[in-house]
Amino acid sequence: MAASNPPPDRLAPDLVRGSLDLMALATLSEGAAYGLAVQQRLRTASGGMVEANPGTLYPLLHRLEADGLIAADWRVEEGRRRKWYTLTAAGRRRLTDRAAQWYAYAETVRGLLEPAVGPPVPTLKPA
Repeated sequence: MAASNPPPDRLAPDLVRGSLDLMALATLSEGAAYGLAVQQRLRTASGGMVEANPGTLYPLLHRLEADGLIAADWRVEEGRRRKWYTLTAAGRRRLTDRAAQWYAYAETVRGLLEPAVGPPVPTLKPA
């Protein structure tokens, strides 16, 4: 079954899925955050092109925690108890390694696409 086309201001979910771990680690490199704040950072950093719904984001954060790439602790702020996530040393190493791989991947895809469809058209650009 073919994936549906996303709205023109969002990236296709299947494209995001393979990079969401990397994007979550990148947002946590800015400092500790609770789940909703990670979601907001992703939306803001991507100019609204990446929308990680809670049903995807929270299991991802739990998996990153189980893998030792992020650490979590409970804090009470503004009267609310929230689970805050922090990038670990292993998470920073993974971020650095996967970022290098992602850049190589993006260049490879670009090299394949440009001869087929021409250079990128600047229609989907984060703010």
